[in-house]
Amino acid sequence: MAMTPHRSPWLARARTSWARVLLWLAAAALAPAAAAQTAAAVRAAADQQQAAVLETLKTLVGIESGSRDVEGLTRIAELAAARLLAAGMTVEVLPSRPPGFDPRARGSERGPMVRGTLRGTGERKVLLIAHLDTVYPRGMGEKQPFRVEGDRAYGLGISDDKGGVALVLHTVELLRVLGHTGFAELGVLLNADEEIGSAGSAALLTQLGSEYDAVLSFEGGGVDIDAVRLATSSTASVELRVTGRASHAGANPEGGRNALVELAHQILKTRDYGEPGVGLKINWTIARSGEVGNVIPALAMAHGDVRAENAADLDRLEARLAEAARDRLIPDTTVEMRMRRGRPAFRANAASRALAVHAQAVFGEIGRTLDVRERSAGGGTDAAYAAMRARGGVLEGFGLRGAGSHSNDREYIFVSSIVPRLYLATRMVMDIGAGKVSW
Repeated sequence: MAMTPHRSPWLARARTSWARVLLWLAAAALAPAAAAQTAAAVRAAADQQQAAVLETLKTLVGIESGSRDVEGLTRIAELAAARLLAAGMTVEVLPSRPPGFDPRARGSERGPMVRGTLRGTGERKVLLIAHLDTVYPRGMGEKQPFRVEGDRAYGLGISDDKGGVALVLHTVELLRVLGHTGFAELGVLLNADEEIGSAGSAALLTQLGSEYDAVLSFEGGGVDIDAVRLATSSTASVELRVTGRASHAGANPEGGRNALVELAHQILKTRDYGEPGVGLKINWTIARSGEVGNVIPALAMAHGDVRAENAADLDRLEARLAEAARDRLIPDTTVEMRMRRGRPAFRANAASRALAVHAQAVFGEIGRTLDVRERSAGGGTDAAYAAMRARGGVLEGFGLRGAGSHSNDREYIFVSSIVPRLYLATRMVMDIGAGKVSW
């Protein structure tokens, strides 16, 4: 009689389990090689982009786009929108509308924002942000045109933040060249009022921060050392107003009450109210008084720039300024000191820290070291708005290395930082989008 071989269910399960283990081991063995191939492909593609990035920087610097220059901001927004559209994104050019109650809304019309979106096949959504506006008034571009000297490319706004804009545009383009769509969604937001507080774009930045899994902000990436940042400062302003009494400066100066002298007294008295050890800074930057040379001025005004790392430090400074206003040098003058709070401080969450650690590993793929800055250097950025209701992590400092921001004639980026920083941004989008960064 023929015998039927006995098939053990346990043995069949064991064989299946071992097959899975072998497949996993094979995949694990191949993973480093696949990762190395990906890194090499991205590096090679980034190398090919350097000349194009420099040309983009030349074009961006050639368009003056001060925060109040609506014509220039519209031109540069249209250029950025066209580039994102050519890279395959769906693009919108949106108006900037500050809320009417916001004191920063006073002044001229705002330039437009550019928003791009691209759906992919991956797990997570990644947003790239930078700003189109600069601090420079129209006409200054002629005094500092784009030029390359050795490893430095100069130009107004090139470090803050046209270098960041260029990297965003070329990161999207590089992903297109590589054929990479391994993200749930890639987003871009370029706003036009960062240098004047982002009142017209803050709401959208906060909204998008709550919708995307990661936000990479493209402010400058360090000077001599490549860096990303886990903190930025809050910003505030102080308006100082002194009212005195006008009188003839030659015939009857005693009859006047010199508002300018009182203003100087208040400025000198409060200029050291900052506390550098905790990141609290106050710097008087604008002063106005008088219209006629032979009249004791009856009115004087000044503006102060304030930076802090938390609200408690702002509270303490505000109390000291109020106390200072009660101590007057010139009798019968009135001193008003008013603080207005603007952009909040950015503080990292666990997801932000995970992004920073992963960025260090990615930079290490090309033999580079990336510093992670835990303390603010005094700058306030839109990373703070993106982080207010963050769905995931926010990380600052993905722009080019450079220096001289807000200077009249020495703003530059390091040409040698273009390829490494483009590599970093592109690989971060790939890994975040694929769900390879955990928090």
